[in-house]
Amino acid sequence: MKVLVPFSPDELDDVPGGFEVVYADAIEQWPASVADAEFYVPTYRFTPQVFEVMAQLPALTTVQLLTAGYEHVLPHLRDGVTLCNGAGIHDAATSELAVGLMISAQRRLAELARLQAEHRWDQQMSSSLADRRVLVIGAGNIGRALQRRLVGFECDVTLVGRSPRDGVRGIGELPDLLPSAEIVVLIVPLTPGTTGLVDARFLSLLPDGALVVNVARGAVVATEDLVAEVASGRLRAALDVTEPEPLPADHPLWTIPGVTITPHVGGAATSMWPRAHRLVGDQLRRLAAGQPLGHVVVPGAGAK
Repeated sequence: MKVLVPFSPDELDDVPGGFEVVYADAIEQWPASVADAEFYVPTYRFTPQVFEVMAQLPALTTVQLLTAGYEHVLPHLRDGVTLCNGAGIHDAATSELAVGLMISAQRRLAELARLQAEHRWDQQMSSSLADRRVLVIGAGNIGRALQRRLVGFECDVTLVGRSPRDGVRGIGELPDLLPSAEIVVLIVPLTPGTTGLVDARFLSLLPDGALVVNVARGAVVATEDLVAEVASGRLRAALDVTEPEPLPADHPLWTIPGVTITPHVGGAATSMWPRAHRLVGDQLRRLAAGQPLGHVVVPGAGAK
């Protein structure tokens, strides 16, 4: 079986016999002969070209993503092809960035960086991350990784998932949870149920001065409603993702005080690569052993 990967095949340990692993990056270097490729790992980019090349793979049976989200791939996925997401690859990187955004907002780091450029010494008391009541909306792998890190910062953390269970509050409880949340972190997949979840009503329930952190998908937030709240000065925001994305240069979010923006780099850290290599290697070993693939989000014709 020919396998296309966006990194050196040498990074994979214990590749079973019967697999031909080939470096293939749709942006940087695409092999001349791919018609017989059956397993495709798209490079970690969000440009359409990365997925449009799937039309050149008539033998394709499996697509293994390096992202947990997969909604951007569906328009390019042929019937019968199995789609697996990269759950677990970005737990460390994304939860790390979320904590960084929180610390930056609480301890005025972005503001202090600007003051440094002006050679100004502005010594003020700021709000700690410790002791804050943090509501993490999304109780999957990344949400739980974030919870573990926040406990280390002495935060009072509440996890929210689709339905209530041990240690997790249900999303239907948000009207009762939001009024006491000093920080809300969004780390949910983009689905019809989560699109526009954070709207004017959601935001109105938050206390004055609350911080909204989005490391999920931009469309989880109703952008105009968020702009209205942060422009008024009542709420703050730290956004790794936006809607639209990339954010246009003239968009008001760039310049509103109290808003920090990073350009969708939550998973773009060195920690993703060893985890990606392990996941891809595990999937190939599953195939060789005749076992079902892991992380299947869209079963294909041959999925078990």
